[in-house]
Amino acid sequence: MALFMDVHTLGGPVGIIDAEQAHAADLKTQGRYDVNYLRYWVDPDQGKIFCLVEAPDAAAAATVHREAHGLVADQIFEVSEGA
Repeated sequence: MALFMDVHTLGGPVGIIDAEQAHAADLKTQGRYDVNYLRYWVDPDQGKIFCLVEAPDAAAAATVHREAHGLVADQIFEVSEGA
């Protein structure tokens, strides 16, 4: 399975509680698509959320976000973990 980092740019400040709720929705939805959302980070002032996810492909990761809460990422990058 591949590892991806996605970036969401929202229209204004974002709260950690909002990101937490979206992540929880991802966790409830991910099993149907063989996806595993691992972690997320928030830049509240810049309105950005970053998600780390294992998925068969970027499209599967995007589908989980779309179905779970509608906050589709602006960009999705395939990444490799360093030591």
